[in-house]
This record gives sequence, structure tokens and C-alpha cells, in this order.
Amino acid sequence: MRSHLLNETTADLYRRSVTEGVERVAAKLATTQRPHTGISVDELAPVINGIDLDKPLADAAAVLDELEDVYLRDAVYFHHPRYLGHLNCPVVIPAVLGEAILSAVNSSLDTWDQSIGGTLIERRLIDWTTERIGLGPGADGVFTSGGSQSNFHALLLARDEACRLVMKKALDQGRELTKAELLPKLRIFTSEASHFSVQKSAAMLGLGYEAVISVPVDRNRRMDTAVLALELEECATEGLFPMAVVATAGTTDFGSIDPLPEIARLADEHSAWMHVDAAYGCGLLASPTRRHLLDGIERADSVTVDYHKSFFQPVSSSAMLVRDRDTLKHATYHADYLNPRRMAEERIPNQVDKSIQTTRRFDALKLWVTLRVMGADGVGSLFDEVIDLAAAGWDVIDADPRFEVVVKPQISTLVFRYVPLGGEVRADLVDEANLHARKALFASGEAVVAGTKVDGKQYLKFTLLNPQTTTADIAAVLDLLAAHAEQFLGESLALHR
Repeated sequence: MRSHLLNETTADLYRRSVTEGVERVAAKLATTQRPHTGISVDELAPVINGIDLDKPLADAAAVLDELEDVYLRDAVYFHHPRYLGHLNCPVVIPAVLGEAILSAVNSSLDTWDQSIGGTLIERRLIDWTTERIGLGPGADGVFTSGGSQSNFHALLLARDEACRLVMKKALDQGRELTKAELLPKLRIFTSEASHFSVQKSAAMLGLGYEAVISVPVDRNRRMDTAVLALELEECATEGLFPMAVVATAGTTDFGSIDPLPEIARLADEHSAWMHVDAAYGCGLLASPTRRHLLDGIERADSVTVDYHKSFFQPVSSSAMLVRDRDTLKHATYHADYLNPRRMAEERIPNQVDKSIQTTRRFDALKLWVTLRVMGADGVGSLFDEVIDLAAAGWDVIDADPRFEVVVKPQISTLVFRYVPLGGEVRADLVDEANLHARKALFASGEAVVAGTKVDGKQYLKFTLLNPQTTTADIAAVLDLLAAHAEQFLGESLALHR
């Protein structure tokens, strides 16, 4: 079995095995005609469940043959121009090269003695990102597994920083306030269109879902700052403490960017931590033409970025950045067997001092290789292309009488729904028709779109992250959706006659 270990004696086997795997994937990419095959859970599950994992196959080639049947053939391919579903991007080749290298070397980015070079590369990329944001010379951060973890990490820091400040103020006034007494009084403010991880983080941080105050959005699906101001005032009058205001730069459903400068002003007035969830909109940091859409982000206390969304990186590649590196101490713990305190005193750079993870992949290498090959403008121009596509796609949908579209996109998401001509169909049937159209389209494998609810009604969603997608693709998918919806309504209405 030692023959399978990657070392100096098996380098040739490694080269042959990986090359064969790359050839299989390359062949699949070259011949893929649609986003996926349309296979169902009931069809695929028995095949996978029927494999005896205690009986290995003869060699890697046999495993790749089997993998064709259980994964490669039926996988959802995000590079296809008619994948318009979730926030999954096609990936750039330099990043895939980085992925191959980091997987083989297998550095763990928790301590310096496990990741010489890797630690410094990650730190340089953190500095590069904070410079692009404009957080200032005291900024820092760390790579994470994704936006949910980044948001959780930021709110953990916000919670403990709020506790530190409020408890100190109470002590200065001659009162002693314990953390247990304070936690139920902390509040987080975020828009009703923000990511669900804000609520989930509040629960995991011991604050409860009720600690999150949902702020309405305006007609452009951006946080209504007039309501935010009122909610912050009410928080103070009720003897509660505004722990954080979470602004979103690129909401999941609408791609909307909250009014960051005004939110920053209000957060500052109420001594609240300002966090910007830019998991989706972070690609604007590299945009040669649209960086101004993030004006105000430089005033944040913390920022989430997902390079695996709008920087075209493979999953996972995210980071959480802070304005004041000292706040990262709220997640620091020194273990004698890993990162004893003396290492910090000796200025040995251990990333685990900043992270809520211990063992952590060298995901930063993918972005490093990407920037060294393509440059920031190259990456940003790809994001600009999909934003231009979304604007053109809005025109296509708005001109189509079969559909209504919610709002003009700020980034690259279009939310719309099928509406039967004449408008004489019951509202609940229209909802069912839209839901059916999405499911039927997915089952066909011809295209993938997402769905959501707006004001209680069922809507469809195009999430555009592929520069290869065209308005012709958008028009073709609209025709497919309309056909499925019309068939459903025709059958439903016939049953009720």
C-alpha cells in the first residue's frame, strides 16, 4: 500500500494518474452540450449506494471509469453558458493550476512551521485586498472557507468588541456589567434581503435569531436607511445595544448594493460595528470601470469577500478582513503544542492566531497564481462582462410580455416571473406555474435557473457569472421556461373545467 503514498519514489505514478484524470475532465468539458444530464436522485442513488467501498478496484484507470458513471457524466457544469442558477462561477485556468499544486503539496495554513512561503503569500493577498478596499494601514484578515464562515467570524469579533466597550463604559460609570447580562441586549441590524448567515451566526453566537433586526428595503432592494435610523434610535431608547450593522454589497437574490456611505454614518453615530458582506460584489474591487459602486466600503470595520464568486476561483476561496488588526485577538487562543505565546513574541507568523479554523487549506495560492497570470484588471474585466450582460438581459426580459422583471440589476442578477397573457389566471396557479417551470427545466438538463420569493410570490432568477453566456442564451432559456409554464397551466386549467 505504500506505493500509493505521494513521495520521491512515486512521482511518476503521480504524474500519470493526475494526467489521466485531467484528460478525462478535459474531454468532458470539450463535449458537454448542456449544464447537466437531468438525472434524478432516484435514478442515481441506487447506483452509488450499490458500490461496495470495501472492495477496491484494480487501479486508478478503473476508478476513473467508474467515476464517469457516478459523477462526471451527471455533474452540474458551471462553465456551460446556460447554467444561470446559483452564485457558482466558471473558473479560470490559472486558479485550477494553483489548486493542483496546493492539493499535492498539502500545506496547512495554521502555523508557520507547516506553511513556509504559504503563510507569507496569504498575508500578502490579505494586504492586497485590504488595500483595494481602503481599510487603512492597520488592516488585516484571514482566508476562510466561504461567505457564511466569514460573516460568522466578523460577527464574533463584533460581539466581543461590543461587549468589551459596553462593559468598560459601565465600569467607568461605577457599574459592573457581566457578559452574560449583556448578550441578550445586543442587536444586529441588516436588510431583509441580506444573506441568511447573519441570522444563523446570531444563533450560533448565543444571541438568538431574535437579536437580528430586519430592515426593509427600498424599491431597488437596497436597505432603507431611513428605517435603519429609526430602528437604531429605538434600540437605544429600549436600553438595548446596537452591536453591528451588516450592509450587503451584492445581495444573493438581487445583486443590490446597500447605500454604504449612509450606513457607515449611522453605524458610527451609534457606535455600532459596520460589517459589509461583499461576498458577491467583491469582484468590483478589481473592476477597471465600476469600483465606485463600492464607495463607502472603506469605512467598514470588517468585510467579507468570496473570491470563489466574482474572482472566478474554485471553491473554496473566501476571506474576512478587518480595519483594526487588534480586533482579531477575540478569536486568538494559544496552545502549547501548536502556537505558544512565545511565538507571537518572537514574531513568528502563525495564521491560526487569527482564524477560527485550525487546519486550513492553502486556498490563497489559487488567487495568487490567477493574479500573477491574468492581473487584477483581467479578472475585473470578466466581472464587468457579466454585469454588461445582465443589463442587456434586463432589456430582453422587460421587452418580453410573457415575463415581468423586478428591478434593474446593479451587478449581474435578474429576478423575474412568468405571467400569462391576459392576466385571467388565479395568482396561486401562476406561482405554481413558475415553480413547475424551474423544476421541469432542471429535469430536462437543458438549462439551470434559480428561484426565490418576492413579496410572497414565486419568482425565477438568472444569476449571471459566465462571460460566455449571451443574450441569445437568455432568450432561449426564457422560451423554455415559458413553454413549461404554459404546458402546466394548460393542463391545470383543463382539469378544472
